[in-house]
Amino acid sequence: MSTAEIWLTVSVFLACAVEAVEALTIVLAIGATRGWRWALSGAAAALIVLSAIVAVAGPALTSLPLDLLSAVVGGVLLVFGLYWLRKAVLRAAGRKALHDEGEIYAEQITAARAAAPATPDGVDHYAFAVCFQGVFVEGLEIVVIVLSFSASKGHLALAAAAAAVAVAIVAFVGAAARAPLTRVPENTMKLLVGAMLTSFGVFWGARGLGLHWPGGDIALPLIVVAVLAAAAVSARLLRTGARSSSAAKRTSVAQAEKA
Repeated sequence: MSTAEIWLTVSVFLACAVEAVEALTIVLAIGATRGWRWALSGAAAALIVLSAIVAVAGPALTSLPLDLLSAVVGGVLLVFGLYWLRKAVLRAAGRKALHDEGEIYAEQITAARAAAPATPDGVDHYAFAVCFQGVFVEGLEIVVIVLSFSASKGHLALAAAAAAVAVAIVAFVGAAARAPLTRVPENTMKLLVGAMLTSFGVFWGARGLGLHWPGGDIALPLIVVAVLAAAAVSARLLRTGARSSSAAKRTSVAQAEKA
């Protein structure tokens, strides 16, 4: 495997694992509260629809001219990457609450208990709809990432395999534990995924515009390191700014009380 293929595999695996953990939390909460039949049916239906999208859109994307495809894919990954990276930096700086699967699990259980019961014939529309929506929404991001990564050089099979392995591992661990995967370092993984998506966006976007990176694929990990360093500096500056602002507010309040 080339350097780019290795980074592609790692990036897709981590991104899909994060999304799968979030979808798993929803399915576990609904299944534990309302029963597993309709919860799993909704999840399975969403997976079928998502697989169909990949099967149809994948070959269509790879038929586009390579330069145009690289530019488009680079732009999509850059948007996704900066979106993930922004939220991860805000979390690291204390400006945004950390993602907590345990809290989300509890919220889903509360909502499921308050929802309308199954129909007299045993059909639980709520369980099916919530699990379908949860898996489809989280899975749609996986589909976009898989198609984007695979389209640049036609690596659909590699990206799809990495995604399938990630989802299978998360599903297996979740089924064994019957509990949300709260010990997964999800916030750290989101930061890494954001940096990788952003880096691939820059790398492939530049190629699509006709630019050539010194060293070829070797430039990719260096871009990842640079993006991570920029994210760390941004988080530190935001954290320092928040502390300075808090200190200034406390000083202002103290002075007002003395006046």
